[in-house]
Amino acid sequence: MRRRAALALGAALVASCRGPHPAAPVYDVDAVRYATIVGFPARALVAGADSARRQDIAMMVWLLRAPGRTVLVDAGFHRDKFVRQWKPADYRTPATALAALGVDSAAVTDVVLSHVHWDHADGLDLFPNARVWIQRAEYEYYVAPDGTPAHPGIDADDAAMLHALRGAGRVMLVDGDAREILPGIAVYTGGRHTYASQYATVRTHAGTAVIASDNCYLYENLDRRRPIAQTFDSLSNLAAQDRMKTLASSARLIVPGHDPAVFARFPSPGNGVARIR
Repeated sequence: MRRRAALALGAALVASCRGPHPAAPVYDVDAVRYATIVGFPARALVAGADSARRQDIAMMVWLLRAPGRTVLVDAGFHRDKFVRQWKPADYRTPATALAALGVDSAAVTDVVLSHVHWDHADGLDLFPNARVWIQRAEYEYYVAPDGTPAHPGIDADDAAMLHALRGAGRVMLVDGDAREILPGIAVYTGGRHTYASQYATVRTHAGTAVIASDNCYLYENLDRRRPIAQTFDSLSNLAAQDRMKTLASSARLIVPGHDPAVFARFPSPGNGVARIR
């Protein structure tokens, strides 16, 4: 009897040590549209698309909220030179778009930066208290030790900004694929939009969602199994899109980087905001 009791106690202790970790938070996930670029060439989005075809594309950031944490995937752009060059319709800064949702830019705790292109990285300095999560290989490929661009693909002002943020201790360099960087949020590499672009998964009320950013521009990339047109490696990009389908709880929870159809597929609450659910 004593032996059985001891064995039962031992098993209980082992079970308690192996017990489940506290549940990761569940996030509310919103795609937030802050501008539109009109008549963008489809051939720059989908490999093999008709060269005469053009379509509007949505400029957006993705807001992930859970108790005690306000996270963005990407930060958009705000510098006047980009506004003048691209002439976006219905433009407002990403910070202004978030303020309309009651989110103070100073309250953003983290920005997951998918890659260094101007329309995703330029707005980082709008969020003065946020840590920035970027792949180490991406940062080191594009930002030289003196803060100048090491390779084409990053704007000089954005390179200098990232360098300064790193000097301030706010840049968190992620080492590679399949890393949980925050509770309930993981990042994955392989999309090859840029040298070491990353995309994110997030735990939502509807299951695991994938925030693809520019590793998948449009639903068309997924539906027709077409790589993005701007990539270091088309085969790697296709493999990443295939992987997204295994990571997401359902294909409908893969959110492409620039497709205005996101706001038709997820029409609530509206006014440029799509709750992913």
